[in-house]
Amino acid sequence: MKRLLALRWLPVYSAGAFAFLYLPLLVLAAFSFNSSKFTVWQGFSLRWYQAAFADTQLSEATVNSLIIAFTATILSTAIGAACAYGLWKRTNRTLLGVVYLTLVTPEIVTGVSLLAFFEAIFRYLHARLGLHTVILAHVAFSIAYVVLVVLARLRTLDARLEEAALDLGATPWQAFREVTLPSILPAVVAAALLAFTVSFDDYVITSLVSGVGSETLPMVIYALARRGVNPVLNALSAMIFLGLGSLVLISQALTRRAETE
Repeated sequence: MKRLLALRWLPVYSAGAFAFLYLPLLVLAAFSFNSSKFTVWQGFSLRWYQAAFADTQLSEATVNSLIIAFTATILSTAIGAACAYGLWKRTNRTLLGVVYLTLVTPEIVTGVSLLAFFEAIFRYLHARLGLHTVILAHVAFSIAYVVLVVLARLRTLDARLEEAALDLGATPWQAFREVTLPSILPAVVAAALLAFTVSFDDYVITSLVSGVGSETLPMVIYALARRGVNPVLNALSAMIFLGLGSLVLISQALTRRAETE
């Protein structure tokens, strides 16, 4: 009886949880079209979107974020997919535990450790913090996401397919390229989209390892938000939510497709 009652109320609980998570975002998106600077609706307007596109600081920060995210995604996807393939061929629980440790380590700890590492290295190289250090930091924490997504797909494959290709005269590279890679490609693309989303959205680590001229969009948004309510942030946040949300949905769809194939 209690179980049936709990199942009956489960949709209500789920609806409440989703409302708690997404209702504030929907309200924010709605007020991004408000012509007023305040939270009183005074009419539909696109003025805040126009202001966001016309803001030079936001444009420069967006370009920096895209450069960092694209570069970090390419590097982390290549390295992470190779690591996942290596762990699939030869399981190592210690290395796999290190990958999981990367995910559970607080961002502030990761950021401080990377900052200390860069400062120690740059002391001898006479280099400074900048876009390159942000990219390296993003690659460092994005690799773990790529490894886990690709490894999950590899574990569903039959290793004998690659062995059969080797028996038929293919080289190890040919067997990987012609047999394994096409099978895991949806998972690799899903991992890349996830890495891009995580990189583009990061603030804590980026704020610690960035230098002059390497401000990213989350850093600028945080600085603007501290000054008070700014309707431009409503428009900007709505665009980011829509863009990154679409990437996450595509990533999940590709992951499900890879698991069912």
